Amino acid sequence: MTSLIPQNLSVVIRPLQYRDLDGIERLAQESSAVETKKQTDSAIRQMQSLRHWYGILKCLSWFPNPLQHLLCTYIAEQGRMLLGVIQVSPFNRTRTTWRVERVMLEKGIDRQGVGSQLLRYCFESLLEARTWILEVNVNDKNALALYRKNGFQRLAEMTYWEIAPSLLTNLAQLEPDLPNLLPISNADAQLLYQLDTASMPPLMRQVFDRQTHDFKISLFSSLTANIQQWLTKIEVVSGYVFEPQRKAAIGYFQLKIDRKGKQPHVANLTVHPAYTWLYPELISQLARIVQDFPTQSLQLASADYQPEGEEYLEQIGANRIEHTLIMSRSVWHKVRESRLVSLEGIQLPEVLQGLQPARKPIPGGMSWTPRNKSKSSDKLGQGKPMQKPVKFSGKNNVNPGDHYQQNGRETDSHSEHINKHQE
Repeated sequence: MTSLIPQNLSVVIRPLQYRDLDGIERLAQESSAVETKKQTDSAIRQMQSLRHWYGILKCLSWFPNPLQHLLCTYIAEQGRMLLGVIQVSPFNRTRTTWRVERVMLEKGIDRQGVGSQLLRYCFESLLEARTWILEVNVNDKNALALYRKNGFQRLAEMTYWEIAPSLLTNLAQLEPDLPNLLPISNADAQLLYQLDTASMPPLMRQVFDRQTHDFKISLFSSLTANIQQWLTKIEVVSGYVFEPQRKAAIGYFQLKIDRKGKQPHVANLTVHPAYTWLYPELISQLARIVQDFPTQSLQLASADYQPEGEEYLEQIGANRIEHTLIMSRSVWHKVRESRLVSLEGIQLPEVLQGLQPARKPIPGGMSWTPRNKSKSSDKLGQGKPMQKPVKFSGKNNVNPGDHYQQNGRETDSHSEHINKHQE
């Protein structure tokens, strides 16, 4: 396809500005042919809310706060023409892992080239990010090729399910066996962290890099969530199942309920691998909760490393609505290194020439053998056997030089006596 942009103009990547919102919303609508309806509707709703709260989010991005990175969106343009947009956000509280929310590109351009420039700009500018993750639909071949080209690899597979309202009514009639179902508070952060650690493979646990404080809610975040729930009319209900013998959390759920009844209810479910019998009980509990709200379907996700959950959802007749792939990429920020010097071009004679003495060495007058030898020393040497050399160690406090100075005369007499005997 022929590009509509002059080739002599370079691609410029910069942060988001208010004038870019119209073009981003247009790209979100055009991407419906590639992405699913759920992803397209989510992108459009997010752009509309961004238009209303752009001024506040821009001010919050200037100083540290929990909402500082909600506006991490970058634009690729060439000659004042919008080519693409990328949106990223921190995945954990320490911001060691970042998530690529979405990449939207204009039609009729080099999508692989512009997309790679947007990704590499994020890799190089956000130095605190050591790992990047993203979620992409398995049928989006262009996005998969772009991410694999830039070093992303498969981490896990996710399947999204939808339970119809009629099926929820039948599940709500079952009495769930959950005697230790408790509400969640910040005091339970350590229990939730241990459950999250045990419910995923080691590689995912290393990539996600979650800590205990990731499961705590600060006062500012709590106030923000309450305001958002009041504006969107979405209520959040959460709880966990406590095992008193092991003193551990073995199950957790979070349910987002739409009070208006316009959107499906969304649930997040985590079960300990040793307590897979909790799947029917927790899903029945979710079905009983949504019965008090407008009739809507229930959506939840399952991972490929939790086969028991997928088997139960297939057994009850839930519908598969989407199959995605979680991919990850590690980033090593290089430190400026010194330039390596090759040894091939170095001539050893030229190097050793500077180590040669400038003058001819003069023989010194130092000698260990004294010139004047007395006869008394000879007589003393004849009557005594040869002494063994003294071995010095680090524990001795005697200086070897002092020993030679004291016993030098005696040692010389021994050597002279041996020479006379040989003659």
